Amino acid sequence: MLKKIVLASNNRGKLAELQAMFAPLGIELIRQADLGIPEAEEPHRTFVENALAKARHAARESGLAAIADDAGLCVDALGGLPGVDTAFYATQFGYEKGDANNVTALLEQLRNERNRRAALVSTLVAVRTPDDPEPLIAVGRAVGEIAREPSGSNGFGFDPVMYIPELRKTFAQLPVEVKNANSHRGKAARQMLALIRERWLDGLEA
Repeated sequence: MLKKIVLASNNRGKLAELQAMFAPLGIELIRQADLGIPEAEEPHRTFVENALAKARHAARESGLAAIADDAGLCVDALGGLPGVDTAFYATQFGYEKGDANNVTALLEQLRNERNRRAALVSTLVAVRTPDDPEPLIAVGRAVGEIAREPSGSNGFGFDPVMYIPELRKTFAQLPVEVKNANSHRGKAARQMLALIRERWLDGLEA
């Protein structure tokens, strides 16, 4: 029987990426929405604090181990913003929440900016129980530049404008396996897989 971990996210894109990465361990990720679990509040100003809050909430509501991802775009020219507010970035400029509007708002803010360096950051936190005193924490960063216009149809979020110089493409232009090998979430997931293997794989409830 597959081991089960609740994913404290309702984002289908994140679920698909993480499911593919966790498959070798025989771990089944279950979206919290599929268990009727509402989203947790995210009141904190750092990725790790928000991810921990989401993981503890999902574990408490489900009775299972849980993993949460808090990720965002940190743009040098904007002082590290939008950061933890990435998902709601467009709403600050009068747009409705949504990936396409986030990209539009970002390109408008950087229209006359020469420094386009940015990093996508993913922080994964896993807990065995709601009160786990030793959560597993993995952080991945993908450094690149914000393109002048969107390119590519793969991925989600800021993938169409996250240009990776060494690959000469945006994340949205890359095949899934290449993106996962180089993305912030891919890097964090590989760290997390190693931690789960080392620390508590045998203790997960089948």
